[in-house]
Amino acid sequence: MTIDRRRLVRRHNPVYTSAHPVAVMTVGNGDIAMSVDVTGLQTFPAFHEIVPDPKRVVADGISGLPEQVLRPFDSDDFQIPLRTQSSWCWYRTRTTRDFRLAQAETVYETSRGPVPYLDRMGLQRAGDPIAEEFEAGAWFHYNPRRAHLGRLALVDPDGQSLGHPSLVSDVRTELDLWSAAVHAEYTLEGERVVVTTLADPTAHAFAVRVESALLARGWGVAWVFDEQPDDLAPFELPLESGMTWTADGPRRGIADRVVESTRYVVRIEATGSLAEGADRLVATARDRSRLEVVVALAPDRSRLPAAASFEEVCERAERWWRRHWCEGGAISFEGSSDERAQELERRIVLSQYLLAVNCAGSTPPAESGLTYNTWTGKFHLEMHWWHAAQFALWGRGHLLERSLGWYHGALERARETAAHQGYRGARWPKQTDPSARESPSNIGVFIVWQQPHLIYLLELLRAEGRDDEFLQRHYPLIEATADFMADFVEERDGRFVLPAPLIPAQESYLADRARTENPTFELAYWSWALRRANEWRGRLGLLPRSDWHRIAEDMHPPHVLADGTYAAIATTPYLIRTDHPSTLMAAGWLPDTDLIDLAIMRRTLDGVWNDWDLQSSWGWDYAVMAMTAARLGDLSGALDALLHPSPKNVFLSNGHNPQMPGFLTIYLPANGGLLAAAAHVAQAVQSGQRLPDGWSIEAEGLEIWRRFANSIVTY
Repeated sequence: MTIDRRRLVRRHNPVYTSAHPVAVMTVGNGDIAMSVDVTGLQTFPAFHEIVPDPKRVVADGISGLPEQVLRPFDSDDFQIPLRTQSSWCWYRTRTTRDFRLAQAETVYETSRGPVPYLDRMGLQRAGDPIAEEFEAGAWFHYNPRRAHLGRLALVDPDGQSLGHPSLVSDVRTELDLWSAAVHAEYTLEGERVVVTTLADPTAHAFAVRVESALLARGWGVAWVFDEQPDDLAPFELPLESGMTWTADGPRRGIADRVVESTRYVVRIEATGSLAEGADRLVATARDRSRLEVVVALAPDRSRLPAAASFEEVCERAERWWRRHWCEGGAISFEGSSDERAQELERRIVLSQYLLAVNCAGSTPPAESGLTYNTWTGKFHLEMHWWHAAQFALWGRGHLLERSLGWYHGALERARETAAHQGYRGARWPKQTDPSARESPSNIGVFIVWQQPHLIYLLELLRAEGRDDEFLQRHYPLIEATADFMADFVEERDGRFVLPAPLIPAQESYLADRARTENPTFELAYWSWALRRANEWRGRLGLLPRSDWHRIAEDMHPPHVLADGTYAAIATTPYLIRTDHPSTLMAAGWLPDTDLIDLAIMRRTLDGVWNDWDLQSSWGWDYAVMAMTAARLGDLSGALDALLHPSPKNVFLSNGHNPQMPGFLTIYLPANGGLLAAAAHVAQAVQSGQRLPDGWSIEAEGLEIWRRFANSIVTY
């Protein structure tokens, strides 16, 4: 290891000297996280709350994707809320009338017979008008919701919250990435306040230290139980919630919190004294200028972590994060003369931190991680690759491995979904929650590119280095996934097609879902994944499955347009130049397959550069373009893609990538895509490709992609 990892990481510590609605830093451990403002706490929630976008074009979400308003990037259009969220705490609403899941189904006539899909739900948000016929689908789509567990805030001598960040001055708030601690200093009522906040990396707990003369005047820190912030639809009843508090001596208390039928507990330990308020527990230290508070959370009292002091949490965090930064991969662009190099390095370092904090839990992550709810906090399995593949590519596959238990627990539900539709194997949902139930959607239920992801992710972990026990333990996931994939295709004239109804990764074909077939990327992905499923059998000493082999060898070739580029789909309208240019994923993101001609893909990439509506793109699309360019030997194009000056490709000073004002103000799949693409660039350089003038790179621990892409087993 020759890169000075500590210097590399710390030179990109984010620092705030004033408050802004996106000036938020998050501490966490992948299963629980807390986002704080410039006070180092969650003191000014209203200032950071999402503001509806006045330019939003409201549509019914039934006939097509809503229009996106062309606009330059302005950070003032965005906010990042202050939340505390976990992988385990969810709640459900009550409704004005009972709903059945079957009310959200439509039966589609296919060549194999009638197939039901849970598609009676548009793209409406809870606050939008929703037709009565779609209410059942909307309720099952919105529920359950990921819970906001509470808020750790600075409070005045009366235990009351502060109003606005203008109350503090001379601010300097820094996130030390090396130790994952937020250090905040500021002046309040003429006194200096120093705050240190961090998360326990091994337990569901947060620790804070406050140092200030204000403490002797009665100021303190409170754990506040906010009302759940998610919008309710007109057919949902107001939430019922409550809190009871049990004192356990003068310095420890346990709150039992109820939100509808959901219960969880919060234990507060302080070096000062505790007092109960209507919606909060307040810790004060009137006889000293230092106060330390440790907050632990759990579904019930039996699962509360062992008590720990502030110093013990600090020591654990320092050890864990030092090991995290030293044992994984690293990229340094030091020595580059291109002024963009340090910006790319900054994005890479901050993305590693954000993904470890938000996306390394026991379930697949939501698109906004544990920072706040988008899509009511549900996770999207087609995005699991984008959040977590980078863990394995950067030599930290153990963080991806944490979520594999969820797939085993969800396997039976995925089998039931497939069987309900008349298929063998397991059909993985697009949008779901810990229960693994498919969320109704007129897009998500027709998307299929999440199906092979599990094979891809398991293969990445195997390439990183796993033993035979790992292969045997996870083979049932491989087999059930491949069985569905093999049963989903249809044979026509000796070739296998991906039939309608279907929506590809490029969701622009929503209106055509009933007749869309053979998307280019998915054809290649199906072929590759079924080959790899048979290779997995070979590693276990099993004979290959002849059905998997035949389908992999005889997938239908992608459709080529008259201009010599790949179409997105093989049915009209063939290609729409909006949303994700996902056809590019068939070469670069995916290892080489016999179905894809690289000369055609080169022309296809040129077409995206020249003609695509990148205003309608998403943050991970630039990583797609970069990976395809790297595969085609164009590292200059790869770097240009990663740094393309698009409103959808801006990374804030805290590393977040905003997408949609009023809704998607952070987008962690873009951070994961960036890291995956950076690993591709590093491997291309190590394989002999030449960086453009002005660029210098040093990379360590990024060999997994080469081992993964080139590994072939014969049997």
